[in-house]
Amino acid sequence: MTSKIKVDNINKVSDDSNIIKKCGSTTTVGSGSGQTIVVDGATVTLGRCGGAVNLASGATQSGFGRTGTVDWQTSSIKTSTFTATSGEGYFVNTTSGAVTVNLPAGVAGAIVGLKDYAGTWDTNAVTLNPNGSDKIGGGNALDPTLEIKGGAALLVFVDSTQGWLTTQESVTESPSGVETFICASGGNTTVTCGNFKTHIFTSSGTFTVNSIGTAPNNVVDYTVVAGGAGGGSNNYGGGSVPRGSGGGGAGGMRFFSTAPGSNHPINNSGASPNTTITVTATGFPITIGAGGAGAPSGSPDAGSDGAASVFSTVTSAGGGKGGGHCNSTTGTGGSGGGGRNAVTGGAGNTPPTAPPQGNPGGDGGASSGSYRGSGGGGAGGAGIDGDTSTPDYGAGGVGAYIADPFIGPTAPSYGTPGPVSSVRYFAGGGSGSPGPGGAISGPLGGGGGAKGAAGTANTGGGGGANSPGAGAAGGSGIVMIRYKFQ
Repeated sequence: MTSKIKVDNINKVSDDSNIIKKCGSTTTVGSGSGQTIVVDGATVTLGRCGGAVNLASGATQSGFGRTGTVDWQTSSIKTSTFTATSGEGYFVNTTSGAVTVNLPAGVAGAIVGLKDYAGTWDTNAVTLNPNGSDKIGGGNALDPTLEIKGGAALLVFVDSTQGWLTTQESVTESPSGVETFICASGGNTTVTCGNFKTHIFTSSGTFTVNSIGTAPNNVVDYTVVAGGAGGGSNNYGGGSVPRGSGGGGAGGMRFFSTAPGSNHPINNSGASPNTTITVTATGFPITIGAGGAGAPSGSPDAGSDGAASVFSTVTSAGGGKGGGHCNSTTGTGGSGGGGRNAVTGGAGNTPPTAPPQGNPGGDGGASSGSYRGSGGGGAGGAGIDGDTSTPDYGAGGVGAYIADPFIGPTAPSYGTPGPVSSVRYFAGGGSGSPGPGGAISGPLGGGGGAKGAAGTANTGGGGGANSPGAGAAGGSGIVMIRYKFQ
């Protein structure tokens, strides 16, 4: 028969304190705080199958290994470069500037946690700097950054092949595959269309990139339209012989557009791709070119050139002035001004860009007979000659179009609608005088019709010519910048 010892309590001899105490359904082992209990044996089993072993509130453990969590260092908020320790989590405050985190040496199972303390990672990012030749997410050429507002990441070192990977992240994937986006401000209007924002500048200002994204999200779409030129005037002569003058050339139009839908062939899908712009986290001054003045009444002369519009490395030239009486010279520019009285139209695409930013103005009518003025050039076509027999004689050149998603369907006031509702036209030439005017340039690009109609503001349209009377002013330019924001 097996021997048994039956007791409820075992007490120490020295002070009669409990070593083992049975009280109801609870058995307590130990004689109070500060005492160590050693259980010796090759295998020690605590609890039973289906049961639970709990640490008391406030107790700590050691020697059991990590469980995929970190100890958050709430007493030390990080505001500058620091070296992380495996097993710890850090609240990183980038309010005053970017912070670099030097990761510990890569040992399988090493773990580090990071959390945006003040919601400022989108303004000042956290850069992860691996130790020595350790990799992050399989190895990037550049150190990845954490730049999402309110972000949090739990990084675990797996092995030498993949290095550090994120096992938990509140807003993004592992650093090697994080897709982040531009955060920017500026413009007179901001339009959202799907995952894209378009900042529209109708007056000069600054496009401020507060934070950049990952490639290729830092390449932006843009439309840069310069100011259109003023139309010419001619008060000379009378009777049954009309005296013509030339329409103002449209402002140059340069753009790069990945917007879905129909974009004009001069965009990046054409034979000569447009300049691409990759932004950085800085301010980009925006210049909106003014429209040129029309020739005043009683002054048989040419109008005035339009002014250039600028965004980053892209400059669109102002339109060339429309010709007036006395064979006055037409202007060259983004698109050229229309000629009068056998004067050749002004050259477009000056200075030259690839693809071209505009077209030449039409040639003036013969120096005897009708003296018809010609149309100024547009971004999408040349001005019509003054002595043609077509119904559109002397009309301004057609503008170029971009797809509605570039601007956003909720912003119908920009540009002029085309025959297809999904596109908008800019930079149409001004019509010559006398002539029907407006047949092409009016609805397609903002160019002014004959008899002194002004170019539409913020389209870069050329001003219409007039005779007799004052030539009309060209329309001011516009700059639009589109990027993926989510």
